Amino acid sequence: MRTGRTRGRWTRRDFLAGVAAGVGALPWSVARGAATAKQSTPARQPNFLVIVADDMGFSDAGCYGGEILTPHLDALAAGGIRFTQVYSTGRCWPSRACILTGYYAQQVRMDPPKGRLPAWTRLAPHYLKPLGYRCYHSGKWHIFGAPKPVGDGGFDRSYHLADQDRFFSPQRHWEDDRPLPPVSPDSGYYATTAIADHAIRCLTEHAEKHAGRPFFEYLAFTSPHFPLHALQEDIARYRGRYAQGWDVVRKARWQRLRDMGIINCELSALQPGIKPGWNLSEEKLRERIGPGEAGRAVPWNTLTDTQKALQATKMAIHAGMIDRMDREIGRVLDQLKAMGAYENTVVLFVSDNGASAEQIIRGDKHDRAAAPGSWRSYLCLGPGWSTAANTPFRLHKSWVHEGGIASPLIVHWPAGLRARGELRRNPGHFVDLLPTVLELAGARASPAWKGKPVPPLAGRSLAPALASDGTVSHDFLFFHHSGNRALRVGDWKLVSAGRGGPWELYDLRTDRCESNNLAPQHPDKTRELSEAWQRHETQFRRMAASDQWQE
Repeated sequence: MRTGRTRGRWTRRDFLAGVAAGVGALPWSVARGAATAKQSTPARQPNFLVIVADDMGFSDAGCYGGEILTPHLDALAAGGIRFTQVYSTGRCWPSRACILTGYYAQQVRMDPPKGRLPAWTRLAPHYLKPLGYRCYHSGKWHIFGAPKPVGDGGFDRSYHLADQDRFFSPQRHWEDDRPLPPVSPDSGYYATTAIADHAIRCLTEHAEKHAGRPFFEYLAFTSPHFPLHALQEDIARYRGRYAQGWDVVRKARWQRLRDMGIINCELSALQPGIKPGWNLSEEKLRERIGPGEAGRAVPWNTLTDTQKALQATKMAIHAGMIDRMDREIGRVLDQLKAMGAYENTVVLFVSDNGASAEQIIRGDKHDRAAAPGSWRSYLCLGPGWSTAANTPFRLHKSWVHEGGIASPLIVHWPAGLRARGELRRNPGHFVDLLPTVLELAGARASPAWKGKPVPPLAGRSLAPALASDGTVSHDFLFFHHSGNRALRVGDWKLVSAGRGGPWELYDLRTDRCESNNLAPQHPDKTRELSEAWQRHETQFRRMAASDQWQE
């Protein structure tokens, strides 16, 4: 049997065998996109501010049902659009690969990371700079196949923070690809503020030297990723608030989400038997952290008083980290207003995965005598509060059940959107973000780069959905991380936990909390989707293996 492969090259025919025709091509002309998606035409190309939180749960922000104070995110949501069914990959680095490349992580050797990105891979600046955009990166990078944001990623300026173990004293960070000295713990540095400071410097410089050009700012926070490090003043705002426990918090968030119209499913059950396989054992947690640590998502009333006290403190730190991130987002938005760019800047906010159930100790280890949240401490949120942060969904970061992959997506653009405070139920994936940016910028993903053909992007522009819900269709949405697998086709979702785990089937139209496994009742649909998942997996891996693409 002939295939589309010729002399070791990966062809368009191979790609289309695994991806239904049309996926990856921008589906709207620039003119139609402007008329349909923007609704009102700005005087010039829009700017872009893409904000990525790190390990923030679906319901942590106030505008997604949380009790954490996020007034700036809430204001963006009130002045724009919230998507309710947009997905990450379930983990930090593959999600960032999707955002910046427009491909599934498996297509570009990013999950698992394997060498460099394929030679045909472009990142967002490679598309935008030919249109006159200046491109800035501030914060986390985590693109293994492109280690230098400026040299490899095409950004004009960059602050690259690679030390996720130290919010107060990073040892590994770079500016414009040049290494910076390690930071002393008593210097006053705090990562979330430093990342925002860099973005503000870039925007200030842009206003002074490049005011006639549009910009793309990629603002990638490390918050609220473990360790739980927060300024003591931020922790103090939430001290005592979580003494009621995760069961009460989950129920309250679930009710607010229903009242907001974001969900229509029941609250998922706690799953105390599940935790990441790399977590410290219960014995080691007690030995290294103390008797207050809890390694599983058990009912709150089964914890000891000592455990309740530490767990409430940990959630207060998590909340303080998000509170601070929101405040820093507010400072960046203030800079946009000061330079007259706020109205015509498209702001997109997402979280790279669900909240984390991980409990490990790295970096400078954990000092049991240190104040929780300080630089000498090393605490993790853990499965109990992670379950609450991901309300109402099941499981956590690294899984591809809804709790691991459901992300908020806020879109705000005063000059281009009439919608204010509206919801969009249109499903989407992080592979859609780059096509969306390109369409709003008036660009197309050209079929060639550096004189050689390149594969079409995997995602679809969500620009039409900015104007009207349900206007963007996907033939499928694909997931695979750490052996966890899923495929969404329409409202059907096939999902499996762990390598070799059994397939589960859910109807997300009525059961986004994945409580009623329909696989036994629908064996034919389960088989159909599992075979489709395997076809896509095989095609994506073969695509990633080649540095040459042939039309």
